[in-house]
Amino acid sequence: MADERGGGENNINDNMGNQLQLLPGNNNEEEEEEEEDDMETEDRDSEEAEKPNIITFDPSLPTSHAYLGSDMEEFHGRTVHDDDSCQTIPVLPHTAVMLVPGQTLPLQLFRPQEVSMMRSVIQRDRTFAVLAHSDAGEPEAEFGTTAEIYAYREEQEYGIETVKVKAVGRQRFKVHEIRTQADGIRQAKVQILPERILPDPLSAVQLTSLSRLHMHPSSKPPTQSCKQAQCWWNNYQQRKFHCASLTPWPPWVYALYDSESLMNRVKKQLHEWDENLKDDSLPTNAVDFSYRVAACLPIDDALRLQLLKIGSAIQRLRCELDIMDRCTSLCCKQCQDTEITTKNEIFSLSLYGPMAAYVNPHGYVHETLTVYKANNLNLVGRPSTLHSWFPGYAWTIAQCRTCGSHMGWKFTATKKDLSPPRFWGLTRSAMLPRIPQGDGDEGREGSRLFCL
Repeated sequence: MADERGGGENNINDNMGNQLQLLPGNNNEEEEEEEEDDMETEDRDSEEAEKPNIITFDPSLPTSHAYLGSDMEEFHGRTVHDDDSCQTIPVLPHTAVMLVPGQTLPLQLFRPQEVSMMRSVIQRDRTFAVLAHSDAGEPEAEFGTTAEIYAYREEQEYGIETVKVKAVGRQRFKVHEIRTQADGIRQAKVQILPERILPDPLSAVQLTSLSRLHMHPSSKPPTQSCKQAQCWWNNYQQRKFHCASLTPWPPWVYALYDSESLMNRVKKQLHEWDENLKDDSLPTNAVDFSYRVAACLPIDDALRLQLLKIGSAIQRLRCELDIMDRCTSLCCKQCQDTEITTKNEIFSLSLYGPMAAYVNPHGYVHETLTVYKANNLNLVGRPSTLHSWFPGYAWTIAQCRTCGSHMGWKFTATKKDLSPPRFWGLTRSAMLPRIPQGDGDEGREGSRLFCL
């Protein structure tokens, strides 16, 4: 997708200084086109927009990242480092993405240093480091995530060597040391952080003779009505926590630390956010599930970093539940008071969920949240289908009506049979979750840390 233009200094930072002229053309014609494209218009469609009953768009299309090209070399297998082991991994420079394990990261790299690094990585174990820089402006990142390349292509366009990459987040790490080589590539010495699998909270009091009565989540029938599902779940909880009667605590206390109970509560919240979400598309493993949810939450980097530091899926799920319960709407990060959308407008148009990472032609990665309606936005320029992340939709740049910051894009269908006919893609880096303060919260920042 094209470079976002309005918004002043913010857009310079957003584009990472990667303003490459990829298409030759006449300067006078370009100036005339830019004058037309820079015209701002007020959006009126949101006032009449309604949620469609059926979505006809193929959700597998965004996950393929077809805009990167279809002839990429694919790799199979995966590299997994031992827990607590120390590894030396090359660092991806100039990235503003805080990668979560299991999250897909598409890249378009132009700088000679980045191209050279990727060539070296491909010859080794296809793994590089993505550092987690938070909004707090820390001088050096202390945490990050390893990324493994699963698709790769080199090409040369107008004399510029370009590398296109699809990678996926693998393991969390803590940074011990970062050094710069003679060629300018940074190498990080990191410690791979383990996932702490907590035991069943009732394992110490469970009777072995009654273990045959226990119900495992895998025994849940794959297809059943809502009533049957609720009946199965009630039966599961009754058998799961029957040993709580032998302890001083009631069953609901143990349910707060049971992975299946937490996953079920998160799924209910996800269904409130997205009515079209299918449970079959979600991981069944608590660790993978917690990371999938973390990657889909429209939170700022400070909160995402806190989730990334947590080493237990159970505690991570508890914090995600707290965030989902308390987040009511999303505001412009720059002016902080302008409400852009509410959580009721969030929906999934991709198999990844309501939010996924996409890369524009200038190499900047946007984690884009799809919503039905957005408010207080102005449209800049004309609709374009060039490099569209959602095939069949044309995009138009959207800016905050109050401060002019780039907020994302409005997507409109180019065919009448596509549903939804229009939606918004909001970039996570421009949004701030609105968290109402509770009675016990002291200070605004404290209310955003939840139970972290």
